[in-house]
Amino acid sequence: MKKISITIPCYRSQDTIGKLVEGIKEQMKQHKDYDYEIILVNDCSPDNTFQVIADLARKDAHIKAYDLAKNFGESSALMAAYSKSSGDYIVRMDDDGEHDPKYLFDLINKLEEGYDYVCARFINYHHAFYKRLGSRFNYWFLTKMMDIPKGSIMSSYNVTKRYVINEILKYQNPKPYIDGMVWAITTKTAYVPIEHGYRYAGESGYNFRKSVSLWLNGVTSFSIKPLRLASLSGFIFAFTGFLIGVAVIIDKLLHPEITAGWTSMFATMLFLGGFIMIFLGLIGEYVGRAYLISNNIPQYVIREEVCKEKKEKKK
Repeated sequence: MKKISITIPCYRSQDTIGKLVEGIKEQMKQHKDYDYEIILVNDCSPDNTFQVIADLARKDAHIKAYDLAKNFGESSALMAAYSKSSGDYIVRMDDDGEHDPKYLFDLINKLEEGYDYVCARFINYHHAFYKRLGSRFNYWFLTKMMDIPKGSIMSSYNVTKRYVINEILKYQNPKPYIDGMVWAITTKTAYVPIEHGYRYAGESGYNFRKSVSLWLNGVTSFSIKPLRLASLSGFIFAFTGFLIGVAVIIDKLLHPEITAGWTSMFATMLFLGGFIMIFLGLIGEYVGRAYLISNNIPQYVIREEVCKEKKEKKK
């Protein structure tokens, strides 16, 4: 009997996680030829999320609840969930209801056709336009930076085989980028078109700052192409500046009465200075990542766990 591990990072989900878990359990009742576990990791949510998931774990041996010592971020919480999973197939879901459990076995059935990773392709996003536009730009940029096969899809609603997760768990970077790790391990991927669900309650916790941070993390995690882009851009601007300088000198020799263009020079300096600072910041991202790794900063720290099976063993 194959086992399915359903991993769910939780944050501000005290009003949503119970309904989601019930939906998952209903699906598993219809597929009794699979064993399963639901792994819930509270990313130090400021509400009562951990109390809710702990109560769920005390009532059902299929559910395990973990509480992180601080807010490490969704990717780190997911890595914690992966480390506690034991299934042959590992499902990743969000905690808000946008990933409808009724499509769970659509993904699993596709995986069993011989793929290593299968994700959802949402055919009707309910997010705001600017978020959809940002997601498309992020996907386009990452495919260029990481040589992701054409037509591949990334989604946080997915199912992955055990051996891929085992390889992902070897990654010790304190700022993991899990989608990038999947593409670094396998190209046997697929997607299933499904409806995008509605949130059960509340609003998304991803603001603009967190979205930019996630994008930078993805850009700098598995590719040095941004650094090569910086070098190429520097060469292009230097060569362009040389040509413009030659043109200005020639123009001045031919027309001595022309006054030097201080405004255009100042604007050019501001533009080049800003461009240089952007790429210095990008290089700083790489240096900072190396610094965090060298200091063995943990991906996550589990403060407490609740598991009915372990409690019964103690008795």
